[in-house]
Amino acid sequence: MQYRSLGRTGVQVSVACLGTMTFGWDPTDWGSTEEDSNLVLDAALDLGVNFVDTANVYARGKSEEILGRALKDGRRNKIVLATKCHGKMADDDPNAWGNSYRHVIDACEASLQRLQTDWIDLYQIHRPHPDVPIDETLRALDQLRQAGKIRYAGASTFAGWQLCEAHYVAKEMGVAGFVTEQPPYNLLDRRIERELLPFCRTYDYGVIPWSPLAGGMLSGKYLDDSTTGARYSGSDPMGRLANLPKEKLTKLKGLSDEYGLSLTELSLAWVATRPGITSPIIGARSVKQLTESIEACQKTLPEALVTAIDEIFLPGCHDVVYYNANFGPNKRPR
Repeated sequence: MQYRSLGRTGVQVSVACLGTMTFGWDPTDWGSTEEDSNLVLDAALDLGVNFVDTANVYARGKSEEILGRALKDGRRNKIVLATKCHGKMADDDPNAWGNSYRHVIDACEASLQRLQTDWIDLYQIHRPHPDVPIDETLRALDQLRQAGKIRYAGASTFAGWQLCEAHYVAKEMGVAGFVTEQPPYNLLDRRIERELLPFCRTYDYGVIPWSPLAGGMLSGKYLDDSTTGARYSGSDPMGRLANLPKEKLTKLKGLSDEYGLSLTELSLAWVATRPGITSPIIGARSVKQLTESIEACQKTLPEALVTAIDEIFLPGCHDVVYYNANFGPNKRPR
């Protein structure tokens, strides 16, 4: 397993980060049972993965609970455990979501209980919340850090200007601030290359891309209109599949065949080897799928292949708007 520094922290994390969004969701849809989740987690740790990402809103806490039970056997100390807050955690409480001082503190305490741990290595703000001044959020995070309940703080899906604002407000306040950003990044959506990624590289932020396969759209499964059981085959409220650039994906498939790679391997290897990227977040519902993804994150692509990819999917551009900028308390993240 290859390891990289998590931004400027010096903490070493595996080049593949295990995402646990499927843990606890309905297995008849795209989720995983606790038994299957444990099999995937065990296999990931056996393969050298030491970076695991979850969120309180995943299955309304069930993902964290599954992880908490699974890591009680003494493996917790070797894991860099990341979770998030922001998403709505109760339907009858208007304060049970967002980035307010109150909610960040309360959400962290609840996550610690579900994860059955005394500390969270990386506590991330799942989405920006423009109605709440960033100093309120940073003050809560710094209090949690000083109390030893979190080691580091990170952001997720912040715009470049929002991350920059948080960076300099933290300096003015004399607090640690964010050390990582977790953005959507894949061949169908390269917008972070314009401003966000250069900012993170300049100030040495760890970058942990989510959805490096664009929800499976870069696996090739949706090139076949008869696909069933995939994430967007049953429900696609944002209309991603309607805008899927099949002609470009067919060209990409030709490149992957030419170089002896699957579309999944090519797409994951491309993200993992981009300048400034720390660890793509990979999800898996089977050990086979997990193993293939971890191996792909450690591949090096020939420069000629990278150049050919750029001719199909232009740097800084996007073909599918994967992230809904209107995410709010009534919408499930990702």
